[in-house]
Amino acid sequence: MATIGFEEKLWSAADKLRSNMDAAEYKHVVLGLIFLKYVSDTFQEKWNELMEIDPDFAEDRDAYYAEGVFWVPEEARWNYIAERSKQPEIGQIIDNALDLIEKENPTLKGVLPKNYSRPELDKRILGEIIDLFSNIDVGGNGAREKDVLGRVYEYFLGKFAESEGKGGGEFYTPKSVVTLMVEMIQPFKGYVYDPCCGSGGMFVQSLKFVEEHSGNRLDVSVYGQESNPTTWKLAKMNLAIRGIESNLGPKNADTFHEDLHPTLKADYILANPPFNASDWGQPRLVDDPRWKFGTPPAGNANYAWLSHMLDKLGQNGKAAVVLANGSLSSNTSNEGEIRKNILNADFVDTIVALPDKLFYTTGIPVCIWILNRNKKNKGKTLFIDGRKLGKLVNRRLRELTTDEIRKIADTYLNWQNGENYEDIQGFCKSASIDEIREHDYILTPGRYVGIEEDEDDSEPFEEKMERLTSTLAEQFRKSRELEEEIRKQLGGDRI
Repeated sequence: MATIGFEEKLWSAADKLRSNMDAAEYKHVVLGLIFLKYVSDTFQEKWNELMEIDPDFAEDRDAYYAEGVFWVPEEARWNYIAERSKQPEIGQIIDNALDLIEKENPTLKGVLPKNYSRPELDKRILGEIIDLFSNIDVGGNGAREKDVLGRVYEYFLGKFAESEGKGGGEFYTPKSVVTLMVEMIQPFKGYVYDPCCGSGGMFVQSLKFVEEHSGNRLDVSVYGQESNPTTWKLAKMNLAIRGIESNLGPKNADTFHEDLHPTLKADYILANPPFNASDWGQPRLVDDPRWKFGTPPAGNANYAWLSHMLDKLGQNGKAAVVLANGSLSSNTSNEGEIRKNILNADFVDTIVALPDKLFYTTGIPVCIWILNRNKKNKGKTLFIDGRKLGKLVNRRLRELTTDEIRKIADTYLNWQNGENYEDIQGFCKSASIDEIREHDYILTPGRYVGIEEDEDDSEPFEEKMERLTSTLAEQFRKSRELEEEIRKQLGGDRI
């Protein structure tokens, strides 16, 4: 194992080299180099293995492709690059290396960031970053180093999202939120789909879940789509560095207007669409066959995403979708009618309200919709109120703890399986469709779970009131004394 805090130390060292480069630009410089080291190390490990068997095998490209290893030409190997890290033309050397790798490996065509030779990129800093990654010491074998490089890539994605804040970060869903979604719908086997996959974090966590529960990752097929071209490239690299075979389409594309997987029926969908997207091109899609529950409004894509995902689910499919809280109660522009139709079709399994400050791009609280085309609890929806959960990592960012993720996921799984579930006031409630109708199809969990009962402190009301009134009077008296003291110190006539 790498030492505790390994990723943090590496990030700290790399961030010091950033100089005047902004995070959005630096992200592609660093992540491209991590990817380059990964493919080179993986190739080198296989090359050494083949050399011991037969030196002729070491030059047989098919021996590499057969095991999902990218072929890396000699001038693209990390040792070749590292030896030249101090040369002024190092930027061109890296661009050439990436170009050679793309030419030899068609699945990477158009994916790698080949702009290291641009004049504004300080070549001294570039050389120092190469040296930093050359010295990654994980004290072990190649497989361990590959895993560490995957972890580093994932960790850096999160740190860049945090650095970019509201100016970026759309490519990244916080790990605790993804883990919760995965733990709830448990994508063990079948087609896993994300129609707005960002940098691919949903897929990474899904495969981690399968492995941690002794499943076979070959039982899971990954399909995704991403509209942003640079984010699509990040996702392709992220999945490749994790050894995850995927179909993200041949290019970036808008899911609403150019569905790259038109015939796909997914077993699981995990998605974090852009919150409240206002310009998604609705006028060109008014009569789209996906809108079985009503036409989504032009000014907000929330229900377009829900409708698209319901259309993509197979007959036993299940989806976990993060949306802004407005999706739970909005009645404007047909949204209330669509929500009513989805509920009456009995596709809403669970709604989870989450706390604020979970996302890098916004401080607003959000919710998770669990959609299910084959619900076990017919005619019922589980509401979970997790607004009080989460711990502050810093002043503007919160994350769910492992225990909190387990608590929410277990509540849902127990309810689904009819085992050890009971309504808990202030936290969870299983509501019938009739109860939801009484609330005009509004899905805000707080309406159903009620207010958490305060623990009875056994102090009689009259005594408590007298005590609090006395305390307040004493605080007022001290406030007046302090005010007088301040006036004296500053010269009362000037205040």
